Amino acid sequence: MPSFCPHCHNVLEQDEICCAQVRYTWKCKRCHKLSTGFAVPYGKCFLCGGDLGVIGDRDAQEFARLSVIRDAVQFELNSYYFYRLAWERAGDEQLRVIFEQLYQNELDHLHLLEERYHVHLDRDVMNPPARAQEVLAGELFRDVDFSGAAGVRSLYQAAIAMECRTRDYFRQKAGEVPEGLEKELCLELAAEEEEHVAMLETEMAQFEERG
Repeated sequence: MPSFCPHCHNVLEQDEICCAQVRYTWKCKRCHKLSTGFAVPYGKCFLCGGDLGVIGDRDAQEFARLSVIRDAVQFELNSYYFYRLAWERAGDEQLRVIFEQLYQNELDHLHLLEERYHVHLDRDVMNPPARAQEVLAGELFRDVDFSGAAGVRSLYQAAIAMECRTRDYFRQKAGEVPEGLEKELCLELAAEEEEHVAMLETEMAQFEERG
C-alpha cells in the first residue's frame, strides 16, 4: 500500500525505499574528527584526508536494506568529485571538455538517486570549502602532472581504473543478491560504468594517436 515520504511528502510505492532521515556519523581514523551525512566523498576526512569509519548502532537488518543504496550514492559521489576536480585542474582543452561532461553526468546520476530513493544529500557534501577540496585533490592526484602528456595519460588511466572498480563491484553484488529491485539497481549501475570505461578508453586512444 502506498505511503508518503516524511521529508518531501511524495507518494511512495510499495517497492520504494525512503531514506529521508538516514544519517551516519563518520569518525576520522587519523585526527578523530566527527562528520555527519549519508555519504562522504571517498570516505575521506575534509580536515586531514584520513580514512573515515561509520559509527552507528543502526539495526543490522535495516542497514543491510539500505547498504546497496548507500554504496551507489558513495560511488557516484566519488566519481563526481574525481571528474570535477580533474576538470578544474586539467590543462588540455579537449580533456577539460570530456571531464566536464563526465562530472555533469555524475551529478545527474546523484540527483536521480536522490529522487528515486529519497536520499537527501547534505549540500555541504556536494560543495565543501576550498580547503576540503584541496585535501581531497591532494589524495586523488598525488602522482599526476597536469601539465604534460604523461600526466594526461595517467589521469585517463586513473579514471578508467576507478570506473572499472565500480563496475566490478556492482557486477559482483548483482550476482550475490536475489532477483528484485536491488539486483536491477546493481545491473543498471554496472552497465553505466561499463559505458564510461569504453568511452574513456576510446578517448585515451585518440589522445595517444594525436601525441
